[in-house]
Amino acid sequence: MEAQSLPAALALVAGGGAGLSPERRAALGASLPLVQRDYRFERVWFWGCIQGLRGAYYIAEGLGPDRAAPRSRLYSFNCLDWSLLTPATEEMLALAEQLKGHFQGDPSFEYSLAEINAEAAARLVQSGKEVNPAKRFRTQFATFVPLTLHSLFSEMKTRKALPLKFPYFSLKPVIKEEDRLIATIEQIDRAVGIVPRGAFVKTPLGSVHENRYFEGLSLVEAKKLRSYFHFTEPANLKNKTLLEKADLDPSTDFLDSLEHDIPRGKGSKIKRCNEREGNREV
Repeated sequence: MEAQSLPAALALVAGGGAGLSPERRAALGASLPLVQRDYRFERVWFWGCIQGLRGAYYIAEGLGPDRAAPRSRLYSFNCLDWSLLTPATEEMLALAEQLKGHFQGDPSFEYSLAEINAEAAARLVQSGKEVNPAKRFRTQFATFVPLTLHSLFSEMKTRKALPLKFPYFSLKPVIKEEDRLIATIEQIDRAVGIVPRGAFVKTPLGSVHENRYFEGLSLVEAKKLRSYFHFTEPANLKNKTLLEKADLDPSTDFLDSLEHDIPRGKGSKIKRCNEREGNREV
């Protein structure tokens, strides 16, 4: 939701049971223009809200001249004071996928390695070319959590994971809730960030801008999956052959289409099985 049209957009979604209180609406209407001015954004969007046990995170995104460039994200608890979030990294995304449960509502809350599946943590650490000794120790410690203290040190002595002269050990936090919040927002944007074909154009210089002449899809085109794109870094587009790329318009077809997406879930498996058997009715 764009900051300028936020009241009208919130009124539209309020019919579905999701809305904000009048105090929050007034606070957003007053604070988002200030965020746009202070951070020198071209546009500011209200991304949404993530509920926590102790409080809710209100998320805003700042956009620059290039719409495809990484966006600046901010969060707030009262819709008045905003804090800038750091860009998401692949390590954050990998760790956040292993965490389950509600958000606490405290950015400084620390999730320890013992809360993550030991096998997943070991697979995460061992996937790199060189394993950091500190990460190796934390992974092995997570594997030995069910053991007693005596068996823990004996097992470490056997595997030479820790020098015997080391007097003590500590379990450091793996990820803070602020990092989990960053990774969650990034994962949601990658999964459901969808735009219609023609809404954005790519210039010869590589920057992406909104198409001022776009008036929406026709009724026929709106029913086709190929008329919608993932508004993220394209992955399948690079794998297409030159013959397939010949039919594409470089100015509009620079993103991955939804046409070749494979749905996940039991319903999609049943549908594919029925199609193979010739019965297309699920």
